Amino acid sequence: MLDIENLKSVIGKKGGLATNNRFQVFFTPPKASLVNKDPGVLLGTLASGGGLGNLINDPRDITLLCKTVSLPGRSISTTDKTVGKQSMKIPYDYIDSDVSMTFILTNDYYMRTLFDNWMSTVVDSETYRVGYKADYCTDIVIQQVNQKGIPIYGCKLINAYPISIGEIGFSSIESSGDQDLTINFAYDKYVEEDLVESLKSAGSSVLDQIQNTADLLDNI
Repeated sequence: MLDIENLKSVIGKKGGLATNNRFQVFFTPPKASLVNKDPGVLLGTLASGGGLGNLINDPRDITLLCKTVSLPGRSISTTDKTVGKQSMKIPYDYIDSDVSMTFILTNDYYMRTLFDNWMSTVVDSETYRVGYKADYCTDIVIQQVNQKGIPIYGCKLINAYPISIGEIGFSSIESSGDQDLTINFAYDKYVEEDLVESLKSAGSSVLDQIQNTADLLDNI
């Protein structure tokens, strides 16, 4: 029988329960995806109450607009081998799962525009030309944080890039609701990070974001 008091004691000495609504995501998209090149997008932004400040998308907004994210899973690839009369599984590789994120859509369609531009740096939709990996990949830092906002587990996706943009549905029957955008990412591998490593990676990402935004502003 489960002893509630012992369970509470175990949870207490381990700092409490991890909750699924306490997380942070940091990454710096390629510079090309940060510029709103379509004048129609800018006109739409002005019509919806936005300002000309949206000429360049600020990647620091990504953390705030990220609604859900999943830490990647990992599975061991095995092959069957028969020894005598017994069949055994022999490991030979591992596979990391793709990572899915859901973002809140605002009236300027910031996240959709950003990922449309980013995807075009991976494969150009007009020329079908594949871009250089260094130009479309970035590291993504995912953190589970505690009630004080301190990372308790960090995971970094190495050389990540979007591979699919989810559909956005509309309905004249259902009552109005907020729109979300789901993005799936591929990457080379993921590495676990401790508190110091994760804070360092997140700080580096933020500095890259600020520098990219400043460089784009200088070029206007």
